Amino acid sequence: MQSRLPILVFAFVMAAIPFVPGMPPFWIVLLDNIGLSALVAMGLVLLTGVGGLTSFGQAAFVGFGAYTTALLTTAYGLSPWLTLPLSLVVSGLLAVLLGLVTVRLSGHYLPLGTLAWGLGLFYLFSKLEVLGRNDGISAIPPLSIGSFRMLSPGSIYFAIWVAVILSALLTMNLLDSRTGRAIRALRRGHVAAEAFGVHTPRAKLLVFIHAAVLAGLSGWLYAHLQRAVNPTPFGAQAGIEYLFIAVVGGAGYVWGGVLGAAIVVVLKEVLQSYLPLILPGSGQVETIVFGIMLVALLQLAPGGVWPWLMSFLPERSGGRKPDTSLKLEQRPRASGEASILLQVEKARKQFGGVVAVNNVSFDVQAREIVALIGPNGAGKSTTFNLITGVLSATSGSISVLGRKVDRAPPQEIVKLGISRTFQHVKLVPDMTVLENVAIGAHLRGHSGPVAAMLRLDRADEAKLLAEAARQIERVGLTDQMHQLAGSLSLGQQRIVEIARALCVDPLLLLLDEPAAGLRHMEKQQLAKLLRDLRDGGMSVLLVEHDMGFVMNLADRIVVLDFGTKIAEGTPATIKTNPEVIKAYLGVAA
Repeated sequence: MQSRLPILVFAFVMAAIPFVPGMPPFWIVLLDNIGLSALVAMGLVLLTGVGGLTSFGQAAFVGFGAYTTALLTTAYGLSPWLTLPLSLVVSGLLAVLLGLVTVRLSGHYLPLGTLAWGLGLFYLFSKLEVLGRNDGISAIPPLSIGSFRMLSPGSIYFAIWVAVILSALLTMNLLDSRTGRAIRALRRGHVAAEAFGVHTPRAKLLVFIHAAVLAGLSGWLYAHLQRAVNPTPFGAQAGIEYLFIAVVGGAGYVWGGVLGAAIVVVLKEVLQSYLPLILPGSGQVETIVFGIMLVALLQLAPGGVWPWLMSFLPERSGGRKPDTSLKLEQRPRASGEASILLQVEKARKQFGGVVAVNNVSFDVQAREIVALIGPNGAGKSTTFNLITGVLSATSGSISVLGRKVDRAPPQEIVKLGISRTFQHVKLVPDMTVLENVAIGAHLRGHSGPVAAMLRLDRADEAKLLAEAARQIERVGLTDQMHQLAGSLSLGQQRIVEIARALCVDPLLLLLDEPAAGLRHMEKQQLAKLLRDLRDGGMSVLLVEHDMGFVMNLADRIVVLDFGTKIAEGTPATIKTNPEVIKAYLGVAA
């Protein structure tokens, strides 16, 4: 967990600013606006920078928060403090409705979808009579505590920045948790996350709601700062600007949202105030200059200003090693040597007119290493995807411990004790090795997002990280535990994937080309690890092109060619099989 000292220092500085002698009131107004924008940007950091979901519609959620409190306080006389939870609930509920449709979109359809409903809601705000149409709602009562009424920008300043700092802490807590790791895994695609039990639509909806609630909080504060609302601040242009703030500050960093808000709000104000003096009668030229300056800024810091500034600070030493004495509950192992863990019967996968897997049958028994080999394009990785639920079989059946899984999603298959690695490494490069490996234990934890934000998940989290540390030690990467996964060599990244798969505590481990990129000694260490796993009660099914590695390791070998099984047997039998030799060399023995 990161030190909270910088946050305390920041909170102290922000609390002291209004008391600085001679502080211009305009600066306080500017800081109020920065705080309101920062709340929305922090939500976008989680939604876009971390979760990989681009949204141009966050201004609409600001509008929901603002209009909810405006309507309830003026028309129904409710206390502004009573409307706070109602504003957040309204924003959250509407995020659920919009998110159920939006988060299932991908590619360019997702941002276009958010832009579409953002425009639609802006039109709705301006046409509803109950919301005052284009004139909006005025005479909104101020926030008050007892007889103290927050009528000025200086008096509401503390409410805004307390909200910003608390929201930042809650968001950082969420990211530093089991749920946060699942969210951070979304950017690498849904396949890897789902292989370890993450329900990706649910995770996407969670970040969508979180971002909407923060935007609703900003709207609630905005309404009581301005004491009047109209549709103008909640249009598509504002939605684009909020996204720009997050990108400028650093879309993957919570405090980048705050910094981005400061840069954009101050830059806009400076240009609007001083540019007309330099270029009188130039109309909206400040918009052009503003755009040019922000593009130049992103050229200097393409990842955002916050990570660019952090790069000048000395690197922190590695984090503390988790307490590996903490244990998670383990899965019971198969009792008999001959019990069948996996049964594939006449599995077939057809893509249009192309048959990738053609009526393939084989099994994997307890305490056994089975290799699936064949030339490139033989259907090996497709077979893996059928077994793990990434693809559904066109026909045939696949059973795990006697239970058919050929139509089951990946999240259900991993619950049965099937875990895997991938042909192309699927790690989150800006997460540490420890964090990446802990994703494998996702289903073995139980704490949810609310517990994470309130730090009530620490006991559960300690066990998950202890399990991840144990598996990292098991594969020999202890020294790299706190390094970013993206900084490792390809071979080391493959070993990290194996450690992540072992965190599932699997009965059957599926390895897709695990030895690719490894040196000779590393391959020997991997082979020893796999034998130890087998002797400990785990079975292994692997795809591999290194025949020397396979022949010295596997108990049985299944050979595919053009999607069809052409041979099965012990390594000694496969070595001399004429069909195998022909498939690899193109000639009969």
